[in-house]
Amino acid sequence: MKVLVFGKIGQVARALIASGPDHDVEIIPLGREVADLNDPQACADHIARSDADAVINAAAWTAVDAAETEEDAALIVNATAPGAMARACAAKKIPFVHISTDYVFDGSDGPAWLPDDPTQPLSAYGRTKLEGEQQVMAAGGVAVILRTAWVFDGEGKNFVTTMLRLAETRDTLSVVADQTGGPTPAAAIADACLTVARRLVAGTGKAGIYHFTGAPDVTWAGFARAIFASAGQDVTVQDITTAEYPTPAKRPANSRLNCASLEADYSIARPDWQAALDRMITERATS
Repeated sequence: MKVLVFGKIGQVARALIASGPDHDVEIIPLGREVADLNDPQACADHIARSDADAVINAAAWTAVDAAETEEDAALIVNATAPGAMARACAAKKIPFVHISTDYVFDGSDGPAWLPDDPTQPLSAYGRTKLEGEQQVMAAGGVAVILRTAWVFDGEGKNFVTTMLRLAETRDTLSVVADQTGGPTPAAAIADACLTVARRLVAGTGKAGIYHFTGAPDVTWAGFARAIFASAGQDVTVQDITTAEYPTPAKRPANSRLNCASLEADYSIARPDWQAALDRMITERATS
C-alpha cells in the first residue's frame, strides 16, 4: 500500500515515516517545501497527480496561542487545506485520514467526550480545527477524522521534552493540575492512522469521527511527575490552577476523550502512555 502523507518534520509525520515499513506501507511524505498548506489548491494538486492508495494529513497549524491573533492564517492551514485535500481524495475515490484535536470541545466538567458530543471550541485554534473537520466531512469521500490530545515523542517540541529540558536547571516546577487528558505517543497515533487507512483501502473500515488518546487519563502535573520519575530526576512539582498560569488561548479543562468506538470498529485500544514514556526515556539515555 502507498500512502501520501502531508507533513514531514512534525511528531506524527516523523512517526508515520518510521512506522511505514512495519505496516508494509510505502510512505510518501510531503514537507512544507513541497506542499505548503498555505496553498490549499497546490495540496489538492499533489493528490490529483499521486498514485497513492490513501492520504493522511499529519500537518497543521499547532501554535495554539498564536492563532488567537492570526486566526485567518490558521484557518487556511487547519480548515481550507484539509477541505481541499478531502475533496481531491473524494474525486479520486481514495480514503482520507485527518488528525484533529480535543480543542473542538469546551472542556466542561463531565464524562470523557464522545465523538458525536456537541462541539464548542474555546479558542481560535479550536475553531479552525473544527472548521477543518466540517470541510472534510462535507467533501463526500471516504474519510476518518482522528481526534487526539497531548501528543508527545522524544524529539519534537512537546510537554515531555520541555519538562526534561527544564529539569536540567530547575529542581522545582509549577504545573497546571486542573486540566485532565490522555497523553498520546506520536508513534501510537501513526500506527492507528495506518491501520485505519489500510482498512479503508480494503473496504472494511468505517468512515467517521473517532477519538484516540493514551491511557490512563492524568493531569498535566501528574504527567510531569511521571516524566521526572521515569527519567530519575529529583524535581518537585507544585500544583497550580489554570488561572495561575494564564495563556492567550483558553485550554479545555476536560480533555478526556472516549475512545471506545475506535476499539469497537477498528480493534485499536488506547496505548499505555507510561510504557511509551519509559521506552522514550530509555532511548534518549542510550542515544
